[in-house]
Amino acid sequence: MSMSTKTPIRFYSEEELDALEEQDPLAAAKIAHAQAMAARGLDRQKRYGPDDPLPDPEAVGEAVQTVRRILMRDGGDIELVEIIERDVRVRMKGACAGCPNAVIDLKQVVERIVGAVPGVVSVSNTF
Repeated sequence: MSMSTKTPIRFYSEEELDALEEQDPLAAAKIAHAQAMAARGLDRQKRYGPDDPLPDPEAVGEAVQTVRRILMRDGGDIELVEIIERDVRVRMKGACAGCPNAVIDLKQVVERIVGAVPGVVSVSNTF
């Protein structure tokens, strides 16, 4: 299998999650959360077709600056690394580098603000 081949996402049914919850409530909650996040990402990808405009780099830069002001309150920082098609790549810096909460900040703050820019499908942290 080549590295570029993506493994299909398997979504568990409500019945499967209910059965798992009886055995392992934490695992069921984690899977349900992961499925919700994946579905949101798939919805975002479906939103744009090949003829739709790509994200405006200036708008992405402004969104990253908004996030930067938020992260700097706690000693963190962020920089825009590059925009490839509809994927925005950022670098978490300062107190965010190596912080266990950086993943949460990326999902809760960065993806919500930068991902709201029209044309953006994904936001990823590069090291």
